Amino acid sequence: MAKIKIKQIGSPIRRPAKQEQILIGLGLGKMHRVVELEDTAEVRGAIRKLPHMVAIVE
Repeated sequence: MAKIKIKQIGSPIRRPAKQEQILIGLGLGKMHRVVELEDTAEVRGAIRKLPHMVAIVE
């Protein structure tokens, strides 16, 4: 399966707890951290919930 790189571009400070939990679930938590995950529907759905906090790195 294909891989996708995700970079955290927004801070979870003063955000709902649910959004912070999604970040932690993606393996993020600190600014400008990049993780490489499998490109699945679950990961894509989490990215869609946080468009203001994460970006897809090419």
